[in-house]
Amino acid sequence: MKNQDSSTMTQSSKPSSGKSKKTSMQKSQLMELFEDELKDIYWAESALVKAIPKMIKNATSESLHEALTAHLEETKEHVSRLEQIFVLIKVKAEAVKCEAMAGLIKEAEGIMDECETGSMCDAGIISAAQKVEHYEIATYGTLRQFAETLNMDDVASILAKTLQEEKDADVKLTEVALDAINVDASEEAA
Repeated sequence: MKNQDSSTMTQSSKPSSGKSKKTSMQKSQLMELFEDELKDIYWAESALVKAIPKMIKNATSESLHEALTAHLEETKEHVSRLEQIFVLIKVKAEAVKCEAMAGLIKEAEGIMDECETGSMCDAGIISAAQKVEHYEIATYGTLRQFAETLNMDDVASILAKTLQEEKDADVKLTEVALDAINVDASEEAA
């Protein structure tokens, strides 16, 4: 442990050329993390293109059906944007299984299987969908910040657009829930 501390002090006391080398190495590591996270969210968005139609099919509220249908189209666009980013950073578009999203999708399927059709199922779908949105918001916010740190302004701009759409989808789901679904579900007998 002491060796680690003294090496840190030695690095910080080096001339600025030593700091530049350290910064370049950190950016390289950050770029690797950025690429890994990009592959992760690429899998997640692609999986959602398949999962959202199941939510739409199980939704009984017209406003929920409309919100999910609109977000499905946005999700397809998110996949296209991610492919565009892979081209911009000159990395092959590769989807690596996102265990977190796989778990969220599995949870959503369980909710839909266990709930009776109606407001209670709609409330469950909204709950599951908002968990997905929050995961995506966290991921896109992080990726955007990484892109900014790595001076990839064009990539950061694309990620910012997707991030805003994810935030808007979350707000829309809250509005749908508060309009009637949660109240109706609270009045349904268990």
